[in-house]
Amino acid sequence: MILQTLLKPGEYRDSVALMLLARELTALPGVADVSVVIGTPANKAVLAQAGLLTDAANAATPNDLLIAVKAKDDAAARAALDKAQQLLAQKAASPETPGAARPRTLRAAIRATPGANLAIVSVAGQYAAAQAWDALRAGLHVLLFSDHVALADEIALKEYARDRGLLLMGPGAGTAIINGIGLGFANAVPRGDIGIVAAAGTGLQEVSTLIAKAGAGITQGIGVGGRDVSEQVGGIMMLEGLRALQADPETRAIVVVSKLPSSVVTEKILAQVKQSEKPTVLALMSNSEFRIQNSEQISSLQSLISGDLREAAALAVALSRGESVDAARRKLAAEDHALATRAHALRRKLNARQKYARGLYSGGTLCEETMRLWQASLGAVWSNAPLDPKYKLPDSNRSKQHTVVDLGEEEFTIGRPHPMIDNTVRVKRILQEARDPGVAAIALDVVIGYGAHPDPAAELGAAIAEAKQIARKRGRALIVAASVTGTENDPQGLSRQTDALKKAGAVVLNSNAAVAKFVSWLVG
Repeated sequence: MILQTLLKPGEYRDSVALMLLARELTALPGVADVSVVIGTPANKAVLAQAGLLTDAANAATPNDLLIAVKAKDDAAARAALDKAQQLLAQKAASPETPGAARPRTLRAAIRATPGANLAIVSVAGQYAAAQAWDALRAGLHVLLFSDHVALADEIALKEYARDRGLLLMGPGAGTAIINGIGLGFANAVPRGDIGIVAAAGTGLQEVSTLIAKAGAGITQGIGVGGRDVSEQVGGIMMLEGLRALQADPETRAIVVVSKLPSSVVTEKILAQVKQSEKPTVLALMSNSEFRIQNSEQISSLQSLISGDLREAAALAVALSRGESVDAARRKLAAEDHALATRAHALRRKLNARQKYARGLYSGGTLCEETMRLWQASLGAVWSNAPLDPKYKLPDSNRSKQHTVVDLGEEEFTIGRPHPMIDNTVRVKRILQEARDPGVAAIALDVVIGYGAHPDPAAELGAAIAEAKQIARKRGRALIVAASVTGTENDPQGLSRQTDALKKAGAVVLNSNAAVAKFVSWLVG
């Protein structure tokens, strides 16, 4: 393989533009890998780990655009870099949108739209805090989509926003649904009477779409960023979002979604839940020990702890309709029994060597949900983002035993499109797992909606069909199970995606939790 790089001094593009450029270059003949990044020390460190850092690339500064191409030969690499130059030049020369002049700064945009009350900030992390300050000082709520914002800046921004009755959602808040409008990666979810506050983007998407699938809807979906529930930040915006939903007359039931917060933040959340009579479902990615430890306090509140996101959505719908939560849980138990029966029947198709389950995920929250469910039933689960550090994969590109991989982690996305946008990395990994004689089943999440790939099932479906054929030619069965996080009104269409995956040979279930349980019963 040949590795070549191109530096563009003083060139800047936002993260979405860089991902789209990388995707187009990756599709060129003879190109094995592409990374398009700003030349920050952190980005260069990740490139080095991926084997994409040359001496020339190492000289890049944070003011440079860096393009690294790994190709089969010099001609293919050079062609890719030439194409990159062409695409960048076309973008720079493209005319402005006809009509009124477009604001070039946040302050100009605020002057041009005096009725606006929310700003979305998506710029390089080192510049994001300054833009967020401008928006907050102008009295705007902020969705801070950007990552790599300093912890001290996050705390200061959130304290300022809290003291002025504003929301600072983020940093790294990829999803929100405000007054029926999806921001970032979001879905077309109907309006209803369930409010969601989440420190987990795909968790918010999963719960909101499951609520929609049940025929209900939401008032608001407030994303606060994953770091908000750390001990350092203290859950500032989680608590503000919870208070806002408690005060909202249209919100009848509330769901709190998060990877397990720090113990200090958990206590704050429980105390805030106690301030309102509105029923609240806590989907905190917790284990049974956590639920036992907090059962006494929870029982004194108008709240419930869910075991997974599917249960959280079902309980919230029941609470919003004034229905029995026990009946909702019995219905889920009946669905689980039917899934277990189906899994045990399919298990007879596997041979004695097929012992392991593999999960290939685009959503970090769904990845963690699967790990927790598998850990409870299967034991040790390896990952690039493990629940237990001793089960961290030595090489994220190679699975071992039961493995769940978060392909949205930075090691896979630096300079490349996120797997919600581009399935290239996941397609390769599906075929890689299919060649492993020990693999019995592969679990996948398919996240659709605004900002996601326009037709993920077309790419993933082709890979699923090929993977099953690989296994079949080697005398094995391979079971692929998937769920689609989305709604019928999403641009990709829930039923169209589901039908395409089924046609490719996948077992398609209604939720990620159902997929995780189904696969665990296949191999457990």
